[in-house]
Amino acid sequence: MRTLGRTSVIFDLDGTLVDSEPNYFEAGRRTLARQGVTDFTWDEHERYVGISTQETLALWRERYGLTARLDTLLSETNRRYLELARASTHVYPEMRKFVELLAAADVPMAVASGSSPEAIEAILAGTGLASRLTTVVSADEVAHGKPAPDVFLEAARRLGAAPADCVVLEDAAPGAAAAHAAGMRCIAVPYVAAQADAPAFARADLLLRGGQAEFTAQAAYDWLANGAARS
Repeated sequence: MRTLGRTSVIFDLDGTLVDSEPNYFEAGRRTLARQGVTDFTWDEHERYVGISTQETLALWRERYGLTARLDTLLSETNRRYLELARASTHVYPEMRKFVELLAAADVPMAVASGSSPEAIEAILAGTGLASRLTTVVSADEVAHGKPAPDVFLEAARRLGAAPADCVVLEDAAPGAAAAHAAGMRCIAVPYVAAQADAPAFARADLLLRGGQAEFTAQAAYDWLANGAARS
């Protein structure tokens, strides 16, 4: 197996490693329904893919005129999401293979996500990824969520890696923008196909327009190895 040199890999979680968006949609839909908003659709949910739960709820308070406190909405949504996530969260098979390839090559890895620490822990434990992905950063732990670079820079700091040596895997435009702002390379695997032409994705070093259907573990590993060989 070819070496990846000093490369470290940072994964987004939701929509990248796991298909958790259906659970987030359902948790958010139930929270909004309790606040009297009963017509929230999947198409509307897609607008918030890649944005942290807390920031999404802040936007909803303004958009829908919600009167409940932000911390109350966040607590309710996280509780509902955790119930759904613990019951069922699907790991993308090729992403799992990619994690295993990187682990076999002793490549440092981290997860940097807009989800809460509790949600990240529950998903990684429930999917069996926790033993491989031990460095985790939640947007709740930094000043600003994506598209700000904070979560990725903190992940690099915890890995002891220079940002220029890090490669981010992302499914959402705000995450791709955050990777660029952090000075990191990015493999973009769009969750929402219609967003593949977003300007943030145009700056990705590798854009897989077909999303998860186009991603393969071996091709991603070979791409990283070729980049390491040139550096």
